[in-house]
Amino acid sequence: MSDTRFKVSPGGQLTGRLRVPGDKSISHRSIMLGSLADGVTEVSGFLEGADSLATLQAFRAMGVTINGPANGHVTIQGVGLHGLQAPAQALDLGNSGTSMRLMSGLLAGQSFDVTLSGDASLSTRPMQRVVDPLSRMGAHIRTTDTGTAPLVIRGGAALHGIDYVMPMASAQVKSCLLLAGLYADGTTCVTEPAPTRDHTERMLSGMGYPLHSEAGRVCLQGGQRLNAIAIDVPADISSAAFFLVGASIAPGSDLVLEHVGMNPTRTGVLDILQQMGAAIDVTNRREVGGEPVADLHVRSTELRGIEIDPALVPLAIDEFPAVFIAAACAGGRTVLSGAGELRVKESDRIQVMADGLQQLGIEASPTPDGMIIEGGRLTAGRIDSHGDHRIAMAFAMAGLRAQGEIEISDCDNVSTSFPGFVEVAAQAGLSIVSGSP
Repeated sequence: MSDTRFKVSPGGQLTGRLRVPGDKSISHRSIMLGSLADGVTEVSGFLEGADSLATLQAFRAMGVTINGPANGHVTIQGVGLHGLQAPAQALDLGNSGTSMRLMSGLLAGQSFDVTLSGDASLSTRPMQRVVDPLSRMGAHIRTTDTGTAPLVIRGGAALHGIDYVMPMASAQVKSCLLLAGLYADGTTCVTEPAPTRDHTERMLSGMGYPLHSEAGRVCLQGGQRLNAIAIDVPADISSAAFFLVGASIAPGSDLVLEHVGMNPTRTGVLDILQQMGAAIDVTNRREVGGEPVADLHVRSTELRGIEIDPALVPLAIDEFPAVFIAAACAGGRTVLSGAGELRVKESDRIQVMADGLQQLGIEASPTPDGMIIEGGRLTAGRIDSHGDHRIAMAFAMAGLRAQGEIEISDCDNVSTSFPGFVEVAAQAGLSIVSGSP
């Protein structure tokens, strides 16, 4: 890989209207469930980023005919729950933890053997959290000695439903077990300690698969059918978050983000920013394909530091790199706790963000499960994003308030969630260029 670098000149403001790329979580699930459905699933708004494309290529490798993507449109010829075929080689899922964790459940009930591999970053991420409950369901999965990928899944396992209480809130673990439950005898139930994104449940219901959900517990019976549907993928709130923060911190900004997914399990970043004083209006609320969407109108304002409610953490887990930039530009102290999960994302997001903020002259103190940030003045500086797309995009927005140029290295993976980020950001008013050293 080349070392793509971003250079961001200080100043500027974000104005106009824009639509960020489609939601990554929903894009993944549209391919997985569309492939297992009976009939043809038509997807619009599909995220043409590296992570979602890794999922798409994996299902093609298992015999599913998928046309596209072309301008976000994908057509999937579903093969039914039992129509997947053994791939000729290991399925390389690149940098995508969502693909690996969800597919480990989906593939645990197949008749064939399969190996799931990934890049260097994905190969360090914890997989035991899905392997342990899947093993309790009767799956045969082997990891490395440290509980990481590659995952070797042996086919022909007779899965049975379990009643699983998750030790920590994780949509990926929940979804993994529900997908395995499609192939299990009896009932599979998952209880979560705090709400997490529910895109899997919504899409299963939309495809006519009966499931029962109440009070943080969701159950389904194995052996039912999925029916193909049309899926309109809303814009990804995780990608919108960078622009919500950028427009909040850059004086004179006035920006509308269109057709943003407003799933209540994903809107924690809105609550956090509004508690910090952000001027964000939610307009044109509507529902598209079972998912709520809206337009977000954000104007610049003075932010204030807050103590972030731990209950909001699972609802904003992917947006904290952007939130940390908001905190660095806010008046006073911001305290985050209860977010230890950030340490096992594409990078250790607590440490990497703290290091970067310190490079820019901000007092940022990492804690085991969060960070304490004293708002201040951002200086020029050089940031190592450690190959983490969200770190790179967060520090790009910091340039709007910095006193000098910010250079960010190791930005190749921005394409995993936001292809065209530099062009979209520049069009909105960020002084950013991309290149190799």
